[in-house]
Amino acid sequence: MLVLSRRMGESLVIAENIRLTVLGVSGGQVRLGIEAPRDISVHREEIFLKIKQERESVPATG
Repeated sequence: MLVLSRRMGESLVIAENIRLTVLGVSGGQVRLGIEAPRDISVHREEIFLKIKQERESVPATG
């Protein structure tokens, strides 16, 4: 795991086309802004895992 420190207003870039910007820090929460192409899905981890579980539980049709 890569661990980076960023201050409010600072960003990091992933694969030239995804930018994460720290919008705010308050108590134990960090607000992130994410800029990514529309064809890239961005989800909170718990939502991603739920979607993945639902996809895996649907029988394959063929």
